[in-house]
Amino acid sequence: MTIDPVKLLRRLEWPEGFLDADDLEASGWKPVPFQSFVLKVHSRCNLSCDYCYIYEMADQSWQNSPKVMSNDVIEQSAARIGEHARSHGLSQVDVVLHGGEPLLAGADVLARVVTSVRRELPTTTQARFTVQTNGVLLDKTMLNALAAHGIGVGVSIDGGPGANDRHRRYANGRGSHDDVVRGLNALRTPSYQHLYQGLLCTIDLSNDPVETYRSLLAHDPPAMDFLLPHGNWSAPPPGWDPDPSHTPYGDWLITAFDEWYDAPVQLTSVRLFRDAISLLLGGPTTSEQIGMTPAGVVVVDTDGSLEQVDTLKSAYEGAANTDLAVHSSPFDAALRHPALMARQIGVAGLSETCRACPERNVCGGGYYTHRYKEGSGFLNPTVYCTDMMRFITHVRGRVTADVKNLSSNAAT
Repeated sequence: MTIDPVKLLRRLEWPEGFLDADDLEASGWKPVPFQSFVLKVHSRCNLSCDYCYIYEMADQSWQNSPKVMSNDVIEQSAARIGEHARSHGLSQVDVVLHGGEPLLAGADVLARVVTSVRRELPTTTQARFTVQTNGVLLDKTMLNALAAHGIGVGVSIDGGPGANDRHRRYANGRGSHDDVVRGLNALRTPSYQHLYQGLLCTIDLSNDPVETYRSLLAHDPPAMDFLLPHGNWSAPPPGWDPDPSHTPYGDWLITAFDEWYDAPVQLTSVRLFRDAISLLLGGPTTSEQIGMTPAGVVVVDTDGSLEQVDTLKSAYEGAANTDLAVHSSPFDAALRHPALMARQIGVAGLSETCRACPERNVCGGGYYTHRYKEGSGFLNPTVYCTDMMRFITHVRGRVTADVKNLSSNAAT
């Protein structure tokens, strides 16, 4: 047997070979069951976004994936979700229809997923379904199908025409903004407004943060989130500067935060901002971007293989793999994968630098995907460490000042 030296090296990168489920359970750790299931119903896309972690970064396994999730994989996935819900007594599960571009799978496939999952779930478990789409295929026919099955809609858009079309283009170079807005306008009509879940925007340092926020706000989103572009210590994100005094992403977030925070009336919720405030006040977080809530997401690819959070594909080939599949393994088996355990064991899964950091419980080491460094794996701070510290320190200052003012006013 020929041994690939690159794969052998990566076996030695944390957490592979460092975390053992039996040892952790013997010490008292118990895995947290999955409550969010991402189903890759279509593996291709009708856009060609140049920053896409699936098509443009390290892992190119999409080329070997079936284009559409088959009926068999849908049924097996639904059965496994039902099995997991019964085994752990889950009162609710979130099922995210994803891609590629999930709407390319067609309304019949999306309906089959929803029908199958609902059939397999125990009566004590509620299911919430969402499709995360680039929005260009949202029309009355598609929206009628989504509404018929209670599928919520999240849309990815990076701002106004110039901001969005810098990266989110068709393969021929044409921008997607106008088509996305057309889809959003259809989604926002009274017949479908109840499906509207919010917007996702990937940060581009070239885009003015206030202008970007206001352009997103113009679409009346019930919620939105800003995502840091995927990168790591071995493949830094665009505009990243190793000089710790330079914090371009932290500065961008601060400017957008102040615009949102200082509004006389809050017109939408921004998940990263809301989670930062919640954590600073001792509350929970709702995503893995920040904080240390145990990871609760598993991905099923079009071929039925189980994956960790698929943004790991930005790190290296196979980084998201578990070597498991819905046909042969329950979701509980994935909970014993080293990388999933690393994202569930809290402080024990952080680097020494992060463990000693005063903002440890708020930052949580940053997004796991962004911690990778060739040779040491994921036992590092996020590549956005100094940016996150700049952002969190600023939010702490704003919130602390307001809490003091409220306390003073209440005392008088």
